[in-house]
Amino acid sequence: METTGPGYVRLARSGELARRSGEAAARLHRCDLCPRRCGADRAAGEMGECGIGAQAIVASYGPHHGEERVLSGWAGSGTVFFSGCSLHCRFCQNWDISHEVAGVGLDAAGLADVFLLVQETGCHNLNLVTPSHVVPQILAALDKAAGRGLTLPVVYNTSGYDALPTLALLDGVVDVYMPDLKTLDRRFAAGQLTAADYPGAATAAIAEMHRQVGDLTVDGDGLARRGVLVRHLVMPGMSEDTAKVLEWLAGFGTGTYVNIMGQYRPCGDAAHGACGADLRRRPSPAEMAAALAAAESAGLRRAGRH
Repeated sequence: METTGPGYVRLARSGELARRSGEAAARLHRCDLCPRRCGADRAAGEMGECGIGAQAIVASYGPHHGEERVLSGWAGSGTVFFSGCSLHCRFCQNWDISHEVAGVGLDAAGLADVFLLVQETGCHNLNLVTPSHVVPQILAALDKAAGRGLTLPVVYNTSGYDALPTLALLDGVVDVYMPDLKTLDRRFAAGQLTAADYPGAATAAIAEMHRQVGDLTVDGDGLARRGVLVRHLVMPGMSEDTAKVLEWLAGFGTGTYVNIMGQYRPCGDAAHGACGADLRRRPSPAEMAAALAAAESAGLRRAGRH
């Protein structure tokens, strides 16, 4: 049996990917794909808590040169931005996509076309951005695209608000998991992410992702091939929480790859002063320095501003 190439290609050839696609599609009838488990009949066109029904809505796609270097390389990361979101972050920097659901609805064949177009541009990977609520649609499209020659490694670029049964469907499909770990503070999660259960859901999800693919591995060209890459956005006024996030991540070992991000800016409700004084400003240089110092203190040798 062939053992090289992305796992989803082998799963497609064996029929397993089609089986998982069907299992995922059945769950759309009473949707429980994300931790909200809203129960909407999305297969019949009802909108879930994510704002999406039966079809995935794609806002944009193409090479992205602003991702981490291990993803962007020299040819770009092949991003596919999905509209809608299981979270409702009040400071979201992609408000028009996540909250206003801008984009074009595509069936599995149309989404497969998008994946193949990304490959044709020469991108290093297929980077699925905000995919948690459209896993059935993604699996169906991957099954079709694999039969038409798709071989790009798959990056699952997620908020971290993922359900374990849904991640089980992705075992062997996803090459690189790239979750956020936004916060471990339930009160902040309830008020600003509108999901008090985010810390527990995200930590459980990241543990499962790590079980599936392990630490991030990079090839001789400096490109990510398999593993977990965690993002943590430093929030103003949340230095203590950031330190707890980094300490928790260090529990997987010093080789955990963490991007400590400093690009928070007030957007969405935060831009209109509705989220408190701290979220109306950017993180200070001192807060960024404290985050990097916390990573060093936790022993995370692969953490930094990537």
